[in-house]
Amino acid sequence: MDFISKNSKGLALCLAIAIPSWFLGKAFPLVGGAVIAILAGMVVTLFFKEKGSFEPGIKFTSKKILQWAVVLLGFGLNLHVIVETGKQSLPIIVCTIATSLVVSYLLHKVMKIPSNISTLVGVGSSICGGSAIAATAPVIDADDEEVAQAISIIFFFNVLAAIIFPPFGNAIGFDTSSGEAFGIFAGTAVNDTSSVTACAATWDSMWNLGAATLDKAVTVKLTRTLAIIPITLVLAFLRTKKGQTADGKVVSIKQIFPFFILYFIGASIITTVAVSAGVSADFFTPVKELSKFFIVLSMAAIGLNTDIVKLIKTGGKPLVMGLACWISITAVSLILQHMMGLW
Repeated sequence: MDFISKNSKGLALCLAIAIPSWFLGKAFPLVGGAVIAILAGMVVTLFFKEKGSFEPGIKFTSKKILQWAVVLLGFGLNLHVIVETGKQSLPIIVCTIATSLVVSYLLHKVMKIPSNISTLVGVGSSICGGSAIAATAPVIDADDEEVAQAISIIFFFNVLAAIIFPPFGNAIGFDTSSGEAFGIFAGTAVNDTSSVTACAATWDSMWNLGAATLDKAVTVKLTRTLAIIPITLVLAFLRTKKGQTADGKVVSIKQIFPFFILYFIGASIITTVAVSAGVSADFFTPVKELSKFFIVLSMAAIGLNTDIVKLIKTGGKPLVMGLACWISITAVSLILQHMMGLW
């Protein structure tokens, strides 16, 4: 009862933003519910700066429910399917992830961009957009404004990719009789799942390929999602190695170890075993949908804790970083596909 009385107001406010954002995201998948929720939260907080009794529920939603969303995301991963796809796409996935992380690290040093936002943009660009940011933020103790900024940057380049890549793929000569090459390109060079889906579906529509490109792109994208595991574990180790938080408290691995990632792995294993035993993958669809809704819900909370004016004023350098990561990932994906004879 104490939990309910403490958190109910803030949670109800987040739900009031998240529910319409969820349906708007369904109507406008290129934008997505998460981005709509975070923007709506930012607008609301312009008129609702002193949150008082709403604050605990908003904080709970932005932290804990965000972790629950990542755990439930594991139910969308059939490890057998991912291994088969990974044999073909793994070299490209590994190289694009490494490229983005190196570029973000170098720009962090050269442009003196804060460490947390650099990490979030680098991880979000290289792995899977909002889901990777959701998994990484608690590990590095990123604040809500840093998360909001990273999500906004990833969203911007997601939209550009979804619009530009299909005609660009045609212009550079991707095979239009098969969705394989463009599917791998979309799955490795586009960040968030919603934009990967939009990009691949557009290619299928352009060349009457049914869902061939979409199936390939989404499976490659899910393979990239597994990189969340080693990345968050390494970040937890590095943060422990530094030894202290900003306020001087000693950091231990037990305090910051991303245990929710272990649950994410467990969910993936449950899905794999169940599907191997004959359970339809559709059985897990409601859980995957709940995961997506939890991300929208937590983004509403993050928006409520974000100063949009400050975000715009400080967003220049991180936006340049996002652009550099996006261009480098695109270039590496194309080069490797060409070298491997896929394009």
